[in-house]
Amino acid sequence: MLNPALERLQSPEWDGALWIGDVDIEHEMPESLSLSLSDAEGYSRARLLVRHGMDPMGFVELPIVDGCVRVDTLIERVRKLDVVDPGESPAVASALYPLTPAVSVVICTRDRIDHLRGALASVLAVDYQDFEVVVVDNASPTNATVDYVRSLADPRVRVVSEPIAGLSRARNTGLRAARNSIVAFTDDDVAVDSLWLRSIARGFRRGDRVTCVSGIVPSGEIRTHAQAYFDRRVGWASSVTPRIYDLAHPPADVPLFPFQVGMYGTGANFAVSRDRMFDLGGFDEALGVGSPTNGGEDLDMFFRVLMSGDQLVYEPASIVWHRHRADSDALAVQARGYGLGLGAWLMTVATDRRAATLAARVAVRRLGSAVRLSVKMSKVASPPDDLAADLPDGIGRMELLSIAKGPGALRRSRREGRVRTPLSEVSRVPVLD
Repeated sequence: MLNPALERLQSPEWDGALWIGDVDIEHEMPESLSLSLSDAEGYSRARLLVRHGMDPMGFVELPIVDGCVRVDTLIERVRKLDVVDPGESPAVASALYPLTPAVSVVICTRDRIDHLRGALASVLAVDYQDFEVVVVDNASPTNATVDYVRSLADPRVRVVSEPIAGLSRARNTGLRAARNSIVAFTDDDVAVDSLWLRSIARGFRRGDRVTCVSGIVPSGEIRTHAQAYFDRRVGWASSVTPRIYDLAHPPADVPLFPFQVGMYGTGANFAVSRDRMFDLGGFDEALGVGSPTNGGEDLDMFFRVLMSGDQLVYEPASIVWHRHRADSDALAVQARGYGLGLGAWLMTVATDRRAATLAARVAVRRLGSAVRLSVKMSKVASPPDDLAADLPDGIGRMELLSIAKGPGALRRSRREGRVRTPLSEVSRVPVLD
């Protein structure tokens, strides 16, 4: 029997809802004609991430009949997937990063115990021998998070407090507290895959200058119209092909490289070299949820890694399932936040001489690509006809207009004293709580 990617909390709200999970065709294919799905009541279709051992092959959608999907139909759909050999590079980095380097996992949260409980349980269940978990309690008005984490009495988990609100502040606090050379970040509304840290470790071995490894963040639940829109809107799991991004070797199929930051990953699933984060100054405090910009800190860090001459690896075997906002009001808030964050990050590019010069060169050389990408963004932001009636009016336009407000939000953030590279002059010795 296959289990859903995320624990079922509520029933699906419309007939287009999808049961979501994964199947390993190397180890989980039964000899019977069907595969049973746990907690599939109310769903008529399933989306499965098909894997071959550690590596994802792609997604398939199948009808559900009596709580099951047919194996022969699954096999037929799998044969149509465009599978790429994920081959692991035998680079010099294998000497720099052992097969299972010690990892510090950082989860930033603010009084969301119901979310944190599930995320933390999934992290503690990963198949990995040497890791710790640092929960950063960010400006919480109560002691609930601290009390909960300490009640676990698990030596692998500790909690540190960051009294000033802001995701970048919290992530920098996590970096300071981390004891290990690799720091993996995830959110409190996710479930990580059991092989998450093994895949991240493999990502660091794919090159000899890897500073950041990101993975895929598939939708873990699509039971509402809002979740379905967000699933179609973002590309967090659009590719299952490993990539090494390097400023010295611009990829031919990414015409606006390195400015197409959405291709590199998202903040719910990435890992970094702790030492290099201090070299780069840490996360920009003016960006991210909890600041006036409400986002953009992950895009900014991916971009800065590449601009420093380091490599960024996209490792799709690193999987984190995400529970998207389920109602329209929360979706609208998120859409505005994404627009503000993107606009604020674009402003940081425009005000940095080296980045702005490179942007001008890329724009001149790839003007047609820039125009086509802008048109594509506008179309993707607009909800499809089958969902539009059940979403906030003008949701797509709302996000695009928020981009224009990003520079103003960045200025407000700077006026609050939030700095660009707060870790530049900070001790690298871990801060223990």
